[in-house]
Amino acid sequence: MRRLGHPADLTALVGTELGVSRWRTVDQDAVDRFAALTGDRQWLHVDPERAATGPFGRPVAHGFLVISLVPAMLDEVIEVAGVDHTLNKGVDRIRIVAPVPVGSRVRARFDLPSARVRPRGYVEAVFEASVQVEGVADPVLRVAVTYLYRVAEAAGPAKPLPLR
Repeated sequence: MRRLGHPADLTALVGTELGVSRWRTVDQDAVDRFAALTGDRQWLHVDPERAATGPFGRPVAHGFLVISLVPAMLDEVIEVAGVDHTLNKGVDRIRIVAPVPVGSRVRARFDLPSARVRPRGYVEAVFEASVQVEGVADPVLRVAVTYLYRVAEAAGPAKPLPLR
């Protein structure tokens, strides 16, 4: 895990791979709870018997369930101190490339293509995640998430970016 003392320290990491989260199992209980929460009870996800005869040969996780795991996986890779609060500004370039079979283990690899100081004491960072299923070479999901970190007063003002 990378630990940063100030949100502006993210700017020095632009263009780097930040790290890889731990493996986590996507089990039927998680899929069922996600279905109950969202109302998406598509049989491909929640009916193991029927899904066994379907296109994937077994139930698969909701794509949005896998996307929703990305923030928790990012928290395993980087910790930013000196923050009053963090806002999720957006999710972009979502590509669900392949299904995640129920019972699979997934993890995410994170890159930081952009980070910049913003007005009113914020630092904006764009994290690109590539989610993979254990034993499968190609990613099953690619997504970019943008966070706004509000610099805590005790951490001092956001540091200006170096001139390049």
